[in-house]
Amino acid sequence: MSDQDNRAQMVVIGAGPGGYAAAFMAADLGLKVTLIGREEHPGGVCLYSGCIPSKALLHAAKVINEARHAANWGVRFSSPRIDINKLRAWKNDVVGKLTGGLGLLTKQRSLRYIRGEASFLDSHNLRIEKHEGGEETLTFDKAILAAGSRPATLPGRALESPRLMDSTGALELATVPKTMLVVGGGYIGLELGSVYASLGAKVSVVEMTPSLLPGVDRDLASILARRIESSFQSVMLNTKVAGMKEEDRGIRAQFEGAEAKQAEEVYESVLVAVGRKPNSDFPGLKNTRIELDARGFVKVDAQRRTTDPDIFAIGDIAGEPQLAHKATHEGRVAAEVIAGKRVVYEPRAIPAVVFTDPEVAWCGLTETRAKEEGRNIKVARFPWGASGRALTLDRQDGVTKLILDAESGQVLGMGIAGPGAGELIAEGVLAIEMGALASDVMLSIHPHPTLSETVMEAAGSFYGQSTHIHRPKR
Repeated sequence: MSDQDNRAQMVVIGAGPGGYAAAFMAADLGLKVTLIGREEHPGGVCLYSGCIPSKALLHAAKVINEARHAANWGVRFSSPRIDINKLRAWKNDVVGKLTGGLGLLTKQRSLRYIRGEASFLDSHNLRIEKHEGGEETLTFDKAILAAGSRPATLPGRALESPRLMDSTGALELATVPKTMLVVGGGYIGLELGSVYASLGAKVSVVEMTPSLLPGVDRDLASILARRIESSFQSVMLNTKVAGMKEEDRGIRAQFEGAEAKQAEEVYESVLVAVGRKPNSDFPGLKNTRIELDARGFVKVDAQRRTTDPDIFAIGDIAGEPQLAHKATHEGRVAAEVIAGKRVVYEPRAIPAVVFTDPEVAWCGLTETRAKEEGRNIKVARFPWGASGRALTLDRQDGVTKLILDAESGQVLGMGIAGPGAGELIAEGVLAIEMGALASDVMLSIHPHPTLSETVMEAAGSFYGQSTHIHRPKR
């Protein structure tokens, strides 16, 4: 190995959506870049054991659910025969195609990709233990730390059992248990619980707060909650798991709380989905000047620079929301800053999507946050029961709403619950980023009949001019 290989203008530690996006951007801007990751190709947790495999399985779940739902229209299918091995292989094939493509893009950009584990020796040197064997020291001018996060665990003594899974283990799809307990009613637990319920498991979910999807506007979350209650075996709110013990038949979980359906129950498998924690215990971090906040996130400024001026941090390790697309945007900003561009990270709207059925999506200012802050807003809603397209899909239980400045009508936020909400929310992001008014959205012609019309109609309702609902402006 040459001395030239031992030095990089920029090194990116972590090859997830933030890390590889940063490395690709820096290479496109002419920098000599080294990218360090754990897998054969870039992709990180999102591609290998997170966003992509979960969405592949959720698509299969959606097809199964739609086939069952078709009986409402007089179209009946026989019960699906699920080949779990083939489904797992298809999911893995999707992952393989995407990560393989990223490997090709890495070569096309002439990046040096090292598969290994890095640790800081100081603010300009890394030790890298290579997966293929051996180690090397890499000297860098600038670094981007994109070390990501990992599933959080339940407090107290952890039970060690193959029947106890985190989100990574659940996506392996080793088998479909007859009964499953999901600990945590957030988006990860509900997405994976929905997959297993569709595949035939009797799923129960326990959530210690008063509602599913804590923090999400209630009118959006309630639409999903009604469907979850009909497809899951049990939903226990205001309830926590007091203990777990493995038995021959499975894991016995004890419950505490005012709404606990029973004191204890035995489940064949238990999925713990209580959030994620940043990988801020990164090896050698104490050898730098990087500082952490009270929650364990790396402190960064508006350019994603840490308290060590030559090291940047992006993605899950650098604060919430812990979303792949947020990490990607941060990574591109950090790379541009390192390349000498005058840019900052200042999004007005970061979209979030829960890929359940129905999907729930939101961006910008939420109604809940607006009330907490005492903001002068108006909420313009359009119920999907008035949407021709929603009725043709037999999914009229959805809603689209806009959070608008009460005086100017400027779009400050958007929320959607219903099929395809994740695809629709991007219009809200664009409207917020462009400083659009409700009138801009209302006067933009949307195709008919589509669900996208619900956005236009919601904007029209702000002025009392929605065609398909009568809601005069007060």
